[in-house]
Amino acid sequence: MKKTNMLFIASLLVSIFNSCQSPEVTPYQIPKEDVEPHIIQLASDDFMGRLPFTEGETKTVQYLAQAYQTLGIEPGNGESYFQDVPLVSILSQPAPSMTVKSKDNTIELKGLEDYVIWTKRTDSLLTINDADLVFAGYGIVAPEYGWNDYKNIDVEGKIVVLLVNDPGYGTEDVSFFRGNTMTYYGRWTYKMEEAAKQGALGTLIIHNTGPAGYGFNVIQNNWNTSRLSLDTRNNPSYQAMFEGWITQPVASQLFTLAGLNETELFEKARKSDFQAIPMNLTASTSMTVAAKYDVSKNVIAKITGSKYPDEYIIYTAHWDHLGIGAPDEKGDSIYNGAWDNASGTAALLGMAKAFKEDAKPERSVVFLTVTAEEQGLLGSAYYSQNPVYPKEKTVANINLDGMNPYGKMKDVALIGMGQSELEDILNVELEKVGRYSSPESTPSAGSYYRSDHFNFAKIGIPALYIGTGIDHVEKGKEYGKELESKYNTEIYHKPGDNYDPTKWDYDAMLGDVQVLYEVGKKLSNSTAWPGWKEGSEFKAVRDSYMKR
Repeated sequence: MKKTNMLFIASLLVSIFNSCQSPEVTPYQIPKEDVEPHIIQLASDDFMGRLPFTEGETKTVQYLAQAYQTLGIEPGNGESYFQDVPLVSILSQPAPSMTVKSKDNTIELKGLEDYVIWTKRTDSLLTINDADLVFAGYGIVAPEYGWNDYKNIDVEGKIVVLLVNDPGYGTEDVSFFRGNTMTYYGRWTYKMEEAAKQGALGTLIIHNTGPAGYGFNVIQNNWNTSRLSLDTRNNPSYQAMFEGWITQPVASQLFTLAGLNETELFEKARKSDFQAIPMNLTASTSMTVAAKYDVSKNVIAKITGSKYPDEYIIYTAHWDHLGIGAPDEKGDSIYNGAWDNASGTAALLGMAKAFKEDAKPERSVVFLTVTAEEQGLLGSAYYSQNPVYPKEKTVANINLDGMNPYGKMKDVALIGMGQSELEDILNVELEKVGRYSSPESTPSAGSYYRSDHFNFAKIGIPALYIGTGIDHVEKGKEYGKELESKYNTEIYHKPGDNYDPTKWDYDAMLGDVQVLYEVGKKLSNSTAWPGWKEGSEFKAVRDSYMKR
């Protein structure tokens, strides 16, 4: 008895109709004083950039637990506000070069300059000796598109060389991998996971700034550095010996060495009948590894529903940021992360108070603040693999990651537009306040797969994520684009992401927070179960276990 799209919309319309027939009631408004003090505290130097496994984490999670307790919000994990997240910090130190051989020639690639690799394995020494290279197109297995780049080839023990993004990139054909909007299959994380499933020894993705969405300098930040991963010792699975990227010029050099026509090869890779091609090249290199195991924490609080306590709406935000690092030109070395994501974390506290003081929700509402988002969405990944609340009973996830401090916008950016029916509820709430949703500015960047809601989507739970719009109320879209660009170039993941009360616009921020509160409130007082829209890669997952 699966709920169809029409049943959901009908249920939603009934709910809206009934609300319209009720006496006019002024909606509960989340005030500035319920959010700002938390941003000030969380983004202060005392919290040292909120990096997992540091004193900054200890202060952060204790602060959040105490804040929820003070608000009278009950613990969300039995009698505890915490969910332990076992992690491992892996320092990969690759050799300075990689040797690639053909039958007749040998070339030496330079680490950092030509390629960047790391590992999820914890062996102290990893050695790659004359491993075969295979060009496997986009490295995608997508039955719904009739696509399998690994058909008729065995890549076990071999290194796969892959294209970034998915075959729809650069097209307007939305039926072909959603056109220029990246699907999950285009994410580098998917490609590496799939290569490991296929038994590959290693993965090298060919970097290209356009379809990747960022320059190779971003990749280079992973050279010779520690990376956090989930501690899988109690649930081991195969991990490739290494993962990484090569530059486009190096890829061209390899194809020439292999006697392959790069242009023809890339064209073939965009067709479903593509066959992976052995490159008749081998690669050799090594890396040393140092692993340290520790436990971080998710913070969970809950308001139990009055009618349907075993049905859940889960709000998420990540509490972590980047800690203390290289100083900027002003000598500031603390990455305070005021926007990313003290703002979303503080907004959850404001919402929790609103749900507590407003009419008690009929369904349970959960406030989940997760760790290690900046390290690869690890806190939400652990929760999705070890859910406190069953996925079959989880109605929806609403994610807050960076709330608008720029200025009031007519729109909000709907990240991953066309994914779920939660968008329909959002649009209703926006229309009530004279606003609208718009597509994200760079859908090819795959932002829907780059924040914590994605791990809920992966297990089939409809997930909503909005970004700051660009249609500035007073100065229009061009000005809004300038604000967005300035943030991305001057603030994002830099020590300059500080709280500045003279520049932050709380009317703008609270406007977006209020809309997301209203979406959750609507769901929490409804019997509707929003689903995925046709064409979403997550619909089949939800349908497989929801027999409504």
